[in-house]
Amino acid sequence: MPLITRRALLASAGAGFFVAASGGAYAGLIEPGLMLNVTEYRLTPPGWPEDLPLSIAVIADVHVCEPFVPMSRVKRIVETVNALKPDLIVHLGDHEATYRFVSARVPPNEWAAAYADLSAPLGLYTILGNHDWWHNADTIRGALDGARIRIMENEAELIEHRGRRFWLGGLGDQLAHLFDRRRRMGEDDLPATLAQIRTKDPMVMLVHEPDIFDEMPARVSLTLAGHTHGGQIYVPGVPNPFIPRDYRGRFRYGHVVEEGRHMIISGGIGMSGLPVRFGVPPEIVMVRLGNEPAVA
Repeated sequence: MPLITRRALLASAGAGFFVAASGGAYAGLIEPGLMLNVTEYRLTPPGWPEDLPLSIAVIADVHVCEPFVPMSRVKRIVETVNALKPDLIVHLGDHEATYRFVSARVPPNEWAAAYADLSAPLGLYTILGNHDWWHNADTIRGALDGARIRIMENEAELIEHRGRRFWLGGLGDQLAHLFDRRRRMGEDDLPATLAQIRTKDPMVMLVHEPDIFDEMPARVSLTLAGHTHGGQIYVPGVPNPFIPRDYRGRFRYGHVVEEGRHMIISGGIGMSGLPVRFGVPPEIVMVRLGNEPAVA
């Protein structure tokens, strides 16, 4: 998620009062620390063959740290995902947390080793998020490489599945370099990523921030995004300072369809800025594309 300014914190006072009145323990302990939902989406977006079923487990924004997302939580994530038996597993970045309330950092080699236990026939792929770039990119990259977890940055890979093929793309982070609160530069290169697509096979694109969806061509059947935490604190009708104004509710969370293009935004698992979640329980997203053939 973006950095939270003093103005944003002041603007969140109303929502914060509601959270406190509804039970600070729920927002600070129960929802973020104990809950782990599985949210399922079934769809056949344009360009994706109906007779090509594919299940994708999506992990996003875990923000591993003590005491909020410790290794016991990471292991529960791994167990939950493996129980879903997906064809493919993807992680949409922001692996660690570094905000002021964190009491201790979990060494990247520890959580990366736990992710190495994830199991899917088509493997595990990840991209890096803005917090990965801002705070610990080299160590995180080394830990993921050491665990043989494929990092994608402005790359596309052709994957065989059930005798067919599809493209999986991964975009570099759009907020990778932070100069100050107003000046940021990304590592994303959408044209270069799309230029690697050499066949007409369908494509799924992994991005951290959903902003790029306005530029995503119809050639991409589905975009998977994280970053927003679903607002982290979500009270219907109450303005949310965690979501940039430019989104205007478009890219907060869930299944977005615009001009025939499809994007799913995960609410993620961890937190940044403030150690609370309210109205947006941590989740693993399970995407099921196409239709399973009927059993005779």
